[in-house]
Amino acid sequence: MLSGAAGGPAAAEANCAQSSGRDRANGHFERIDIGVFYGLAARGAIRTAFGAAAWLNTGSMKSKVVAILETRTGAHLGEMVARRGGIPVLAPALEEVPDVDSQEVASLLARWRIDPFKIVIFQTGVGTRALFQATDAAGLTGELLQHLNSSVVVVRGPKPVGELNAREVRIDIRAATPFTTEMVLAALSEIPMQTARVLVQRYGAANQLLREALEKRGASVQEIATYRWALPADTQPLNQLLDALARSSVDAVVFTSAVQIHNLYAVAAQTGRASGLADQLNRVVIASIGPVCSRALREHGVTPSFEANPPKLGPLVAGLDEALSVQRRQ
Repeated sequence: MLSGAAGGPAAAEANCAQSSGRDRANGHFERIDIGVFYGLAARGAIRTAFGAAAWLNTGSMKSKVVAILETRTGAHLGEMVARRGGIPVLAPALEEVPDVDSQEVASLLARWRIDPFKIVIFQTGVGTRALFQATDAAGLTGELLQHLNSSVVVVRGPKPVGELNAREVRIDIRAATPFTTEMVLAALSEIPMQTARVLVQRYGAANQLLREALEKRGASVQEIATYRWALPADTQPLNQLLDALARSSVDAVVFTSAVQIHNLYAVAAQTGRASGLADQLNRVVIASIGPVCSRALREHGVTPSFEANPPKLGPLVAGLDEALSVQRRQ
């Protein structure tokens, strides 16, 4: 069964048992197995957080089933949904796999001494942390900090800022909201790039748009991998979500990164369900965290119902609340 959560275990199971026979506006409401959700999420923390919320019959989401594909902050996002009366369902769609090559880091720093990078771009908090953890292990963090002190340090969004501040790294340029690649390029528009060497901290995949735009301006771009995105080891929650979408047992799906829609389609393709997925998604509320995510959704034929502005969890949940309220009124 599809995994969901929203309150203390006893109350949740009782409510869901009752709802298994309840008629809804969009059809029969399948029972959601709360116990499975607790196995997928951080059991103690989620049990306490959702137990403290009055769910299902209070809040403006009013028993709406909300699928969440986020991994790292999925539990927190689920709590935010539950506090508004919704039933959060976790189906993690990606896994961040460490991908730092210690020899590559050492080689990078060795070359940096001879041929310095003029600009260093940090794109994600988790990747920035992984890079420093690698230099910590190799005893090379002092050298990295020295090099960064002589470079123009650029951050794509707020998450790398905390990691760099913790290392007392000076930040020279910050991309504006909504923290897209286009905003990074806009922030760098006045910086001469001809013959400049640029180092880019890679996120889960290569940023081809950033590389091509900088190279077109004459820069020499090098990326350093810190982690990569992969399908979760356990794809059963995603398969359960696909089943629920086919049954029209989901009211909304929340996307917080572009790779989530790619991976959902990859799992659907494995079982021959990809062809009808766009139609199924377009029948529910589709929440998008920002323009990069929205672009990926549209590439798959899925139209976002709304896009969070700014691209943060608070506005995302507020927008979801409003979209579901409109749906209910209609």
